[in-house]
Amino acid sequence: MARFSVATFNVNSVRSRLPVLERWLPANPVDILCLQETKVVDEDFPVEAFADLGYRVVFRGQKAYSGVALASRSEPDEVSCGFDDGLDPDDGPRLIRARFGDLVVVNTYVPQGKSIDHPDFEYKKAFLRRLAALFDRDLAHGGPLLWVGDLNVAPTEDDVTHPANKKDHVCFHLSIRELYAEVVEGRFVDVFRRHRPGPGEFSFWDYRIKNALERNIGWRIDHVLATPDLAERSVDCYADREPRGWERPSDHTVVVACFER
Repeated sequence: MARFSVATFNVNSVRSRLPVLERWLPANPVDILCLQETKVVDEDFPVEAFADLGYRVVFRGQKAYSGVALASRSEPDEVSCGFDDGLDPDDGPRLIRARFGDLVVVNTYVPQGKSIDHPDFEYKKAFLRRLAALFDRDLAHGGPLLWVGDLNVAPTEDDVTHPANKKDHVCFHLSIRELYAEVVEGRFVDVFRRHRPGPGEFSFWDYRIKNALERNIGWRIDHVLATPDLAERSVDCYADREPRGWERPSDHTVVVACFER
């Protein structure tokens, strides 16, 4: 049976990470690649580099901060950026949505939140609530839906090293994990955990921690979530640790999910 694959990667500057992408993509020719934290204005996005690799790319960015992109082997039927819900900000540089036939892919870079007493933490919660409303609008039309990206939430204690030390962190605080669970519950299946239920599986290793990758001190905050019927068609989901160890890596690595068509 034919398969298709989707990957998510917080590149932490798409132009800085082009050598990584030019090395990884030819060896891992996924059908759809979702990028976050591209950190480039639209007119400077490296479109030709993706074309040389055989990918069409759509994107929305801003200078030195945030930014999302979606590269695909086939042309999407529809593309939109932001929530389009009438609220401010629309958050186009954090959310890009594309439709390929009946499959909808929502690629998000959820705000990190800074600290639990910072206004950005409340903004992060509002972002997740707005996503729930967006998903409900999409799900009302039926069809498979994927939510992928750097979601800046480690959902369980298995998703972070030394969880007892992280209880006040904006990506692990109980309030954000409970809200994230509310968004997921009844809408999505965590495809990674469907195939890899054990601890010690991460997608982010902080630059500031010495030898974090080698010591496997990390977080699983980059996710692939699928509607239940689509999740049933998944055959694998994994974090490819290798690019995190290459020269000039992102602090994240690529998470890949494979599905039967």
